[in-house]
Amino acid sequence: MTDEDLQCWGDPDFGATPWAALARDGGAAVAWRAALAGRPAEALAQIGGMWAVAWTAEDGRVLLAVDRFARHNLCWRLQDGQLRHAPRADTLADAQTPVAAQAVYDYLFFHAIPAPDTVFAGIHRLPAGHWLQFQDGRAEVAPYWVPRFADHREEPLQALKDEFMALVQQGVARQLGASPPACYLSGGTDSSTIAGMVQRITGRGAQAYSIGFEAQGYDEMAYARIAAKAFGADHRAYYVTPDDLVRSIPTVAAHFDQPFGNSSALPAFLCAQRAQQDGVAKLLAGDGGDELFGGNARYAKQRLFGAYQLLPGPLRHQMLEPLLDSRAGRLPLLRKVASYAQQARVPMPERLNMYNLLLRLGTHDVLTPGFLAQIDIGAPVRLQKSVWDLADTGSELNRTLAFDWRFTLADSDLPKVVMSAELAQVAVGFPLLDTDLLNFSLRLAPGLKLRGQKLRWFFKEALRGFLPDAILTKSKHGFGLPFGVWAIQHPALQAMSVDALNSLAQRGIVQPDFITALTRQHVHAHPGYYGEMIWILMMLEQWLQHHAPDTRW
Repeated sequence: MTDEDLQCWGDPDFGATPWAALARDGGAAVAWRAALAGRPAEALAQIGGMWAVAWTAEDGRVLLAVDRFARHNLCWRLQDGQLRHAPRADTLADAQTPVAAQAVYDYLFFHAIPAPDTVFAGIHRLPAGHWLQFQDGRAEVAPYWVPRFADHREEPLQALKDEFMALVQQGVARQLGASPPACYLSGGTDSSTIAGMVQRITGRGAQAYSIGFEAQGYDEMAYARIAAKAFGADHRAYYVTPDDLVRSIPTVAAHFDQPFGNSSALPAFLCAQRAQQDGVAKLLAGDGGDELFGGNARYAKQRLFGAYQLLPGPLRHQMLEPLLDSRAGRLPLLRKVASYAQQARVPMPERLNMYNLLLRLGTHDVLTPGFLAQIDIGAPVRLQKSVWDLADTGSELNRTLAFDWRFTLADSDLPKVVMSAELAQVAVGFPLLDTDLLNFSLRLAPGLKLRGQKLRWFFKEALRGFLPDAILTKSKHGFGLPFGVWAIQHPALQAMSVDALNSLAQRGIVQPDFITALTRQHVHAHPGYYGEMIWILMMLEQWLQHHAPDTRW
């Protein structure tokens, strides 16, 4: 929606706010003007839903804001003393706007470029839950919403389960569109829950879209079929082939406004494309369940590392660590203990980077000295630390969840789904990120999210009897792409990836010797692991060829 002084995107939920009646009677724009005219930060914190807004006040002030998960992006730059803004970073760039070396490094580190920066020098993106005020030639960005967890709140378990189920149903109902109800269906707990709630609300099964792969260890179509049968879904399954990738990679890479390395963007696009061909206007996605309710394997792993810190200090510092750091720590019986202690000693969130692909491969082995001279290697970790410190909680688990709301959801998974669906001309909704469900998760005790080593304990217990048992007990997978396996088996896909990496080597970013070893040796020995690095580099080059072909360092 666009007026002379106001632009707003998405579907804001004014709920029980003072502006709800204005939104109902006069539309969202009327409500936005009233909300932002008073105390903007306080008003924004009360507005749920999926939205972005830009407003120019009568006194010349400009206000920009995005929702708590930045499901609609808003980028900005200062140019000739004026503020320009747009949903896409490339819209704000011109022929003279250079690609920022630091942003390219951040992409290789995170596999996406996290807010507040973009790939273009001088062009920024509002982080999730943030707003910007521009006045007198200056722009100030600040959070209007900070996650505040009730770490020790205790409530009757059955009452919580009942409330949770009602909130999930409400979240799905709010997102149902006018087209035939439809959803992604991976066969996991989140997408299966969405499919089940669609049936409960509408009385008929959803059109459910699944992607499969004919590659060992990557396909979980069997679980999608179980969920589809349980909830009477009209199941539309498609098996992605390497030829699909060859056709789609350039299109998907070019559609993103900056380099994007999440490989499941391709299956997500193909899924949405088939839905659009069937007349679907909106797909419901299950993203957010893991991050709100403790479903990622690393949460359990980090809890094990956290247990080390509970040992008495003298035992750790005066006995265990000297022993494990000595030559005795290299003995087979102590080697695993020494590795555990070494990782446990690294503070969070730095510990999460111990399996970072770029760092494990060796930054100086991958990148050229000339490129490294232009970037700050420590910048990603400082950004991580600032986000880590922001959440209001004393629980390491809850802090990790809030951390993932920024880096996993807002900067990676949600742009993947939103932009791949946009390319297929399909809208997308995220029922599990409904504001009321988010608020419920904030007050849920950490021990209910992760009980011992049991991931998403409460989530699964609440859904027991609703979801098929096979879905509740399966291991997590999703729409993972067997790119490395296919890249060494399929001649056209191999040629595409090798050509892209050789072209990238001419830009002065990646060492040519590393690319040679990666494509000729490493990926053949370990296709799953090294295939990810090939994918990340290939998608960078594909993006550069379309958006900034002359970029060199």
